[in-house]
Amino acid sequence: MKYNNGLLGHKDPSADPYPLRRRLMLFLLLPMLSFYFLYTINLVLSSAKYREPCATTTSAAATTTTTNHLSFTNDSNTKTKFTETGLQHIVFGIAASARLWDKRKEYIKVWWKPNRMRGFVWLDKPVSEFNSTVPTHQLGLPMLRVSSDTSRFRYTHRQGHRSAIRLSRIVAETHRLSLPNVRWYVMGDEDTVFVPDNLVRTLAKFDHRQMYYIGSNSESHLQNIYFSYNMAYGGGGFAISRPLAQALASMQDGCLNRYPALYGSDDRIQACMAELGVPLTRHPGFHQYDVYGDLLGLLLAHPVAPLISLHHLDVVQPIFPNSSTRAVALKKLFAGPIMLDSAGVMQQSICYDKVNRLTVSVSWGFAVQVVRGIMSPREMEMPARTFLNWYRRADYTAYAFNTRPVARNPCQKPYVYYLSEARYDAAKRTTVTRYDLNNTDRPACRWKMFDPAEMLDHIVVYKKLDSGLWDRSPRRNCCRVLATPGGDESSMTIDVGVCREGEFSQI
Repeated sequence: MKYNNGLLGHKDPSADPYPLRRRLMLFLLLPMLSFYFLYTINLVLSSAKYREPCATTTSAAATTTTTNHLSFTNDSNTKTKFTETGLQHIVFGIAASARLWDKRKEYIKVWWKPNRMRGFVWLDKPVSEFNSTVPTHQLGLPMLRVSSDTSRFRYTHRQGHRSAIRLSRIVAETHRLSLPNVRWYVMGDEDTVFVPDNLVRTLAKFDHRQMYYIGSNSESHLQNIYFSYNMAYGGGGFAISRPLAQALASMQDGCLNRYPALYGSDDRIQACMAELGVPLTRHPGFHQYDVYGDLLGLLLAHPVAPLISLHHLDVVQPIFPNSSTRAVALKKLFAGPIMLDSAGVMQQSICYDKVNRLTVSVSWGFAVQVVRGIMSPREMEMPARTFLNWYRRADYTAYAFNTRPVARNPCQKPYVYYLSEARYDAAKRTTVTRYDLNNTDRPACRWKMFDPAEMLDHIVVYKKLDSGLWDRSPRRNCCRVLATPGGDESSMTIDVGVCREGEFSQI
């Protein structure tokens, strides 16, 4: 039937039998098609707009087109925005006292790179080097300065010392020297040991044109409660970007007068940061080490992050046993592993010798731990309590992280092999580190199983250089036991490197 103007007519075989239905469909489709057409045009124009910053411009304009939080791009062919950030862009402010200077300056000599780094040691009064005719850089030290007078500031804490005011002003005083081309101000103590290359790797990931306050908390939960979890501990070191240092310098003197009852320098700085509204950006590579005893448990299970600093080395045992001094032990670490591959130093890898049923944990460049029996990675990545809390009466619940007890069963006590040699094999293009057993008196074990003390003399670890380790997402390296001790062979060979497809620490 044909509908014509709504009236019933005669049948026409050549005519469309459903004209109204088709018109209705067109009426509905036209707005949708128009909408998609306009949406596509808008998308194309928007895409072109966002591609404009990538266009060829002058070098000065190219460095200021974007202000992203982090410095990395997704294009593997494009260089990271701040790859040029280096030691020359960092200025160190080191807090020191004349009373402890002769002893603690040896720590600074371990990590300081004269003629490559800029910084100042701020003292409360002159020391012998002030009268020396030998420049400080020839002594392996930064420039020395005496802090300005702080007697005009109030200090009312009954248990502290007013030197905290002097120390809290070091960043501001360093900034007021107006050194050129500074991106970061890094604060530390005279007994803080920095790993400079790892510090640069870390800071280069942040936009130095923004306000950043980067550091870490104490290992002691009680310390963090007493002071603040929002505070960076200066002994472990912290970094302040130039814009934040400028803002701090302009307001800090007035800020200090508003907090006369605070105890130390770090909490005064954090109080001013709170007024500025800048939070602490935590990084697990800065280490305050508010502990006593042996750092072994902490260093064997270092976080999956670059090692940036060590602190409070005077109150713990030397990191390598049988070292004449703590500074000598540190020089061994710097002269070998840190010089070879600073990115990988202290990084933990966990694997198993299934033939002899051994658990192996490699802290590259420092030590290898061997445990009889099988321990899960979940246990091995947890620091063993070889150390004591800063508050000596506190138990293990007073740490700000998980720990595990030291094994009491003599058969379960770990065997520790410490670094004895580190070199680069140019032919194989790999680092080679050797670790020898630390022979100590041990209680007898009655287990009828493999005894590392009798059958494993040393361990050799091969690891490829990997300067881009921290350009990827955080993940422990994998290790593989290549050769196990047995028969006349008293060594173990291990390969450490990036985990292969599908590889993990399988029990």
